[in-house]
Amino acid sequence: DRDDGLWSAGPDGIYDARRSPYNEWLKAQGYPGPNPWQDHANAGVGPDGEILSGWYLRNSGAAANIREQDSETPWLTRRCMDFLGSEQAASAPWLCHLSYIKPHWPYIVPEPWASLYGPDQVIPPVRDLRERQNPHPIFGAFMGNRVGQAFSRDEVRAAVIPAYMGLIAQCDAEFGRLLDHLEATGRLADTMIVLTSDHGDYLGDHWMGEKDLFHDPSARIPLIIYDPRAEADATRGTVCDALVESIDLAPTFLEAVGAPVPGHVLEGLSLQPWLHGQAPAVWRRAVVSEYDWATSPMASDLNVAPRDARLMMVFDGRWKLMHAEGGFRPMLFDLLNDPQELVDLGDSADHAGVIAAMYDHLHAWARRMSQRTTVSDAQILARRQGSADRVGVLIGVPSEADADPEMAALLRGTAQARFV
Repeated sequence: DRDDGLWSAGPDGIYDARRSPYNEWLKAQGYPGPNPWQDHANAGVGPDGEILSGWYLRNSGAAANIREQDSETPWLTRRCMDFLGSEQAASAPWLCHLSYIKPHWPYIVPEPWASLYGPDQVIPPVRDLRERQNPHPIFGAFMGNRVGQAFSRDEVRAAVIPAYMGLIAQCDAEFGRLLDHLEATGRLADTMIVLTSDHGDYLGDHWMGEKDLFHDPSARIPLIIYDPRAEADATRGTVCDALVESIDLAPTFLEAVGAPVPGHVLEGLSLQPWLHGQAPAVWRRAVVSEYDWATSPMASDLNVAPRDARLMMVFDGRWKLMHAEGGFRPMLFDLLNDPQELVDLGDSADHAGVIAAMYDHLHAWARRMSQRTTVSDAQILARRQGSADRVGVLIGVPSEADADPEMAALLRGTAQARFV
């Protein structure tokens, strides 16, 4: 099932034109209206029976007007279990990408999760007034956008974050149900499990909401791997501090099932050596992340052309550099001495050498082979050893005497008809 959980509708039409499998299922359960995702799964009910839309942040504390077992996370867990019991999953190695949309806006959750946390359990945001003093123009634009201004307000955080934590708790419970299912069906012993995310959320840290820059609340994501193989016993329960990117997962899965890793297609590095306690001889010296903000209002506010509205981050374990196309200076943070990333050193003359070194990492990444994605090295080497003549391509051959004899023989014969 492809369900991104973004089934909103407005005056100009619907956000996603595809037919929502979740919405169709809700209708089959008796939920009324053309969009029960919007009016039930992501809305509460007021004292007079009015819809309290989860799109309004102040309504985040309301309980979603849906039976808990019918909400998005339990529904998707059941779809996963259906797949695990299918003939497809029984007949061959498989990979299931179970992508819970929550926690995600609209920030609203059904009971019992809606009452699990309260404003008194919301920790203070990671932010400092110095960040607002002459900030990098792009940072300033994102702090000043609508979502940044909203999450800079304590009352917004007090309403949203308890719901956000309730949504996470619901995910935890459903993931536990899935683990119980794997154990009961004997699949826990032969199934690799990876728990990760596509990004974090500022939720008021650094005066921002959403995910629009590369501070740790946004860019540093969880990665927990359960490898059932005995070779992983030596590292079970340990923490690895290697610089890892999400693109490392695909080659890890291929290596786990004994399939060749097509390095000309996949840029990531298999994590299997780390999982089995074998530090690779060669590993990356920095990680990179990218973000395209061309469609955002901030690009218009700063008069940045679509081709220049791109951000890149490079991090080497201590220094984090954020580069912006369009003629902007970089941002630089020293996570050893400033782990909360509150002091931007991007315009510091004393750190010019560090900035140059970080750009060296970024430039090395930009020079990587990222275009030749259809032909493997083995195929290229085979072509070097062979001759184009042998597949019927003769380039620069003056006459038959200069051609491969077998190819030349294929080009001989008597014309069956004359048209000249």
